[in-house]
Amino acid sequence: MTHLVLAIDTATPAVTAAVVRRDDTGIAVAGQRVRVDARAHAELLTPNVLASVAEAGLRMADLDAVVVGCGPGPFTGLRVGMATAAAYGHALGVPVHGVCSLDAIGVLTTGEVLVATDARRREVYWARYRDGVRVEGPEVGAAADIAVGAADRVAGPPEVATGFGLPGIEPHYPTAAGLVAAVGNGAAEPGPLLPLYLRRPDAKTLAERGVAR
Repeated sequence: MTHLVLAIDTATPAVTAAVVRRDDTGIAVAGQRVRVDARAHAELLTPNVLASVAEAGLRMADLDAVVVGCGPGPFTGLRVGMATAAAYGHALGVPVHGVCSLDAIGVLTTGEVLVATDARRREVYWARYRDGVRVEGPEVGAAADIAVGAADRVAGPPEVATGFGLPGIEPHYPTAAGLVAAVGNGAAEPGPLLPLYLRRPDAKTLAERGVAR
């Protein structure tokens, strides 16, 4: 049986939307739009979704499920993707599955691999994988403080991978196929969408800044 899945990720500068076909033979991307722009998640995501559905020759009503990367990632970009995914799921009456965005990279790797993405503040979000299965993380920290263990390669953006002194490999960003693969067979009832921020947002409340009202 074929399932048509809308895949969304905004946990990194890559604004990803795709329609993925999943059946007994595997996973195939039917339509996809990816734009790398850390400042335009909100502006790019919906057009990317609509273009992906059109490229696949489908209507939104044809979709069977939504999968979205839940981070780790910066607060603003991450909430754009998660809110959009939740809205589509509600409007279409289909389940919405949340997955770790690092898993959407790591699930497509083999051997011992470290997956790392930019966390700003000279830090990275990271997790370790063995044959596509996460064995440690996700965590956030400075590259110099991270024990790579048995990992001999780094997947993620090239500018992040260079900080570990190991060969960099693809995928560089969460992929649509990886998002769907990370869900598993999709038979389980999805849980609540919970963002993986791993640290507090840069913006502070008035109370946190010591400003009296």
